[in-house]
Amino acid sequence: MKLVSDGDAATPMPDPIALMPIPLVDVRDGGTVRHAREGEARAKALRDECVAWFPGVARPLVPLIDALARRWLTRSKSPYIGEISAIAGALGFPGVWFLNGSYQWSCTSLAREEDGAPWLVRTLDWPYPGLGRNVEIARMRGAAGEFYNVTWPGYVGALTAMAPGRFAAAVNQAPLKRRSHHPWLRGCDIATNAVWTYVSVRHIPPDQLLRQVFETCRDYGEARTVLERMPIARPVIYTVAGCHPGERCVIERTETGAQIYEDVTGAANDWLHAQPMWEGRVGSAELFTRSYEEAAERSRARREALADWQGAFDRESFAWIEPPVLNKYTRLGVEMCPTRGILRAVGYELEDGEVASPATLPCEVRAEMVAI
Repeated sequence: MKLVSDGDAATPMPDPIALMPIPLVDVRDGGTVRHAREGEARAKALRDECVAWFPGVARPLVPLIDALARRWLTRSKSPYIGEISAIAGALGFPGVWFLNGSYQWSCTSLAREEDGAPWLVRTLDWPYPGLGRNVEIARMRGAAGEFYNVTWPGYVGALTAMAPGRFAAAVNQAPLKRRSHHPWLRGCDIATNAVWTYVSVRHIPPDQLLRQVFETCRDYGEARTVLERMPIARPVIYTVAGCHPGERCVIERTETGAQIYEDVTGAANDWLHAQPMWEGRVGSAELFTRSYEEAAERSRARREALADWQGAFDRESFAWIEPPVLNKYTRLGVEMCPTRGILRAVGYELEDGEVASPATLPCEVRAEMVAI
């Protein structure tokens, strides 16, 4: 099933699969606060599913975790604190600040050209259940124009978005900064990094910077410059695709530094060129078992498998989502072509087995286009 839009309305097309389509919501007026209010039931369902994933002993700590996230975010250089506060007040349950302060576990992305038009495709992998079945496509706008954000009610950042006629971009979590290579000490490194960020870092979170870029940047060049140079709260990997041949890159970011790649434009969750004391991300169930070398190999395998896929995104929608790109943590698959104003998305959940399966119908938005 596809969700086809001319920019104002989405029309479901018949399909025998008994899955629900991804909602397309128009929040050009009212923004993320309106999105949260109108999607309150889905926001609560997502919060409940995410909290249920936590060990039983940790669930009563959600209000405390929410309070810590609130304190850190309010001290950061985020322009969206007022929105998060308004959303938390409107929804009336703990978890909103935590959602907006958390970070996706792992992802795989690729920017490449087909018939001269750049495409950007990505999977988002996160251990939390509910992200696939509760995903929505929000039509938003800022000073530079409109954009489509693949997101959730109550979330203010942008992890995957497309501005028709301007650019598309996605966030991948950067590798983990390590102080040792022993898997048993991985949790200590995660905690140490989190404490250091909480105490010392005041920059804008990278997902919120990406939303700001979609609101304010008029083209690929402006977006790339801001994503390269703006100090950020955490290391991140951005993949960006514009509207013209050659407009695609991967930006590997630390808090204040950047490495840019225009020849190899695929990414997973490790630096393209491995760096000492940085480790590719592993799944939550593998935190204390996967070796340093295995973590790097898992990330490299996903990146190379997607880069080696020989099909055409334009004609073989989502055929590229297969192991190892598809795994037990996969929650979202997205295909975007800003030149043509096409965005496609499908949600995934782990029901049983070792890989996730579709939790929504595959949906497509075709935006109204202007000359570029």
